[in-house]
Amino acid sequence: MSPSHNLLVLYTGGTIGMQMSAAGLAPASGFEARLRAEQAAHPERPVPAWRFQELSPPIDSANMRQANWLAMRDAIVAAVDEQGVDAVLLLHGTDTLAYSAAALSFLLLGIQVPVVLTGSMLPAGSPDSDAWPNLFGALERLSAGVAPGVHLYFAGKLLHGARAGKLNSEAFDAFAELPRPRHGQRLDGLPAALHYRMPRREVSLAVQPLFPGLCAEQLRAVLTGGAEALLLECYGSGTGPAEDAEFLAALREAHERGVVLAAISQCPQGHMDFGVYAAGSALAGAGLVSGGGMTREAALGKLFGLLGAGLPPAEVERLFGLDLCGELAD
Repeated sequence: MSPSHNLLVLYTGGTIGMQMSAAGLAPASGFEARLRAEQAAHPERPVPAWRFQELSPPIDSANMRQANWLAMRDAIVAAVDEQGVDAVLLLHGTDTLAYSAAALSFLLLGIQVPVVLTGSMLPAGSPDSDAWPNLFGALERLSAGVAPGVHLYFAGKLLHGARAGKLNSEAFDAFAELPRPRHGQRLDGLPAALHYRMPRREVSLAVQPLFPGLCAEQLRAVLTGGAEALLLECYGSGTGPAEDAEFLAALREAHERGVVLAAISQCPQGHMDFGVYAAGSALAGAGLVSGGGMTREAALGKLFGLLGAGLPPAEVERLFGLDLCGELAD
């Protein structure tokens, strides 16, 4: 955990840099000048040397897409491998901040520098905003040294990039690591296809929470829309409508077509264990693979990283159940 001396500040937009428009707060360019002015006004803050890059156009993170994740990944790889930066601070909106942190955790496997994402609940310059405390707090952490890999910094806390979630829509301490059990088996050695230097592609993913009354026709509508993977959010420790033969048949048909079927628990502190109940065993028998204690953000980011690397479905299923960066195991 060496201190950072040559850092990239990568600005993607979000509330932290928003300014008022006729329609309300909107993403705005020109954040570098505002950041330098704020730093000059507080020379006592410990800040590593940094340079600035803006992904254009800056966006509200509610508009985040996989293409944006790939653009972030490309900018980070170029900065690290071609320009020699030893850390990256990525400025991002809060709505999808945890999703992006999780996706980058799997897009940047094997990277040997820290990548820290942060943002704010109020724009920089607003009264009592958390923008500068979050940004300079993250810079202070990086100046002291942060472990390689992807992290999320918010309200004074440095969180694991593939374990964090947004739990509050208004409070400044909006993010936390979800206390989900992590008992997964670690992967022994990173496959070459998953190394951060390898290119990735966009992937068609679908998410379906279980709820009483979800029928096979609804599930088939999701599965026949071109999805390469379905993340099924199950009840409890991994149960579902096991007595609904058509529902299970819809899953089996999709699996036979090569759709990856992954499962996580709906419970905030949930952990998948298909073997506890017969209803869970039936889902596993239909082709679902367990996501253990992964969050929705981590599971989606992992599916994106694995399928986007061009791995075949069987290998995606195998790796989905193994810990790649701390998402499944402590």
